[in-house]
Amino acid sequence: MKNLRAADPVIFKAIKGEEKRSLEQLEMIPSENYASAAVLQATGSVLANKYSEGYPGRRYYQGNEWANVVETEAVERAKKLFRVPYVNVQPYSGSPANSAVQFAVLNPGDKIMGLALASGGHLTHGHPQVTFSGRYFKSVQYSVGKDGWLDYDEIASLVKKEKPKLIIAGTTAYPRILEWKKFAAIADAVGAYLMADIAHIAGLVVARAHPSPVPHVHIVTTTTHKTLRGPRGAMIMVTKRGLRKDADLPRKIDSAIIPGLQGGPHNHTTAAIAVALKEAASKQFTVYSRQIVKNAQVLAKELIKSGFELVSGGTDNHLILVDLRNKGVNGWVAGWALEYAGIILNRNGVPGDTNPPFYPSGIRMGTPALTSRGMKEKEMRQIAKWVIEVIEHIKSYQFPVDSDQRKAFTKNFLVKIRKDKYLARLRREVARFARRYPVPGITDRR
Repeated sequence: MKNLRAADPVIFKAIKGEEKRSLEQLEMIPSENYASAAVLQATGSVLANKYSEGYPGRRYYQGNEWANVVETEAVERAKKLFRVPYVNVQPYSGSPANSAVQFAVLNPGDKIMGLALASGGHLTHGHPQVTFSGRYFKSVQYSVGKDGWLDYDEIASLVKKEKPKLIIAGTTAYPRILEWKKFAAIADAVGAYLMADIAHIAGLVVARAHPSPVPHVHIVTTTTHKTLRGPRGAMIMVTKRGLRKDADLPRKIDSAIIPGLQGGPHNHTTAAIAVALKEAASKQFTVYSRQIVKNAQVLAKELIKSGFELVSGGTDNHLILVDLRNKGVNGWVAGWALEYAGIILNRNGVPGDTNPPFYPSGIRMGTPALTSRGMKEKEMRQIAKWVIEVIEHIKSYQFPVDSDQRKAFTKNFLVKIRKDKYLARLRREVARFARRYPVPGITDRR
């Protein structure tokens, strides 16, 4: 990075700082991971210079010989890996991919149904009023029950009543297996399109660590940077079942991407997606993905043993959602305290949460990035021990119920934890521990 260091010392310093943070902290946000050095090299390649509006063989610009090779390779690798007949690799990220599907199969005012954000859904699944999907379409949302599980009979009743044109099955904070066959029966009963958003679990699906939606749904969307360990991009796939429902789906989706929502694709990202897909086809990736689940289940077991309440009572996948109300600790407080200890996760709402979204009652954690560093069950037990210790340590910080008192509380809390000797000592201990494990994209760079 000699060129960057000379040209822009500020940005160079920030990148080196992020590398140091990655090496010394424990990354447990379930939607984050480490891309390999090969993926990062493709992302930073000369392909970033080229405009390629259109598709291979149908470009609006000249000079796309190698861009065509890259995109065709990415598409074919995805088709083979996910066992689908159509793939579009041009969406800039997950939200544009979901929006493109809605643009392709819906008209303004059509009814859609997705999992509510408060139940572990996503903003693009029809969150009311403030989102594209919630404002331009009539959105009816389903929820998890008080036990944190999806009730498919209740979903079926709601679908029968509302008759949506598009049903979205996908989550960002749901720790259980999604039952695609049940979703398919529910959608078929009203003739709805069924879209699976597998952004969080795509890598698990590839490794057969989570059932694939492909035999049951019409359309699949996914990001490429979470459990798939690629760059920050996305894909839209149409299944054989989708083609039987609507043979024109590929054309509709291609048109929704360009000219509907985007311009030229990011060729450097497409190249990195192709590299990640090749890596995901390996036996090593299958072993890795299955270890993600094993690690998450060990972590969950250790937390439960110490009296923590996990939404749904555990996990079947890569993430754990912890309800901290029985510990008397707010999720915002826990998130910051853990960060000062070198443990990175995110605060998160939980079912029945009465707190505002910025100060929720829970925390969300996952194992994809830890597993990418080679950590296994033994390390999960140690990390769980640290998480438990931090939560116990901060119990005295009672988050104010009165919103007027929160500003002063949060300011004082951040000052105090910066001076907290226990958290400072633990941060050093965590850093020594973390540095024993390689970070893909940093320690494997050549």
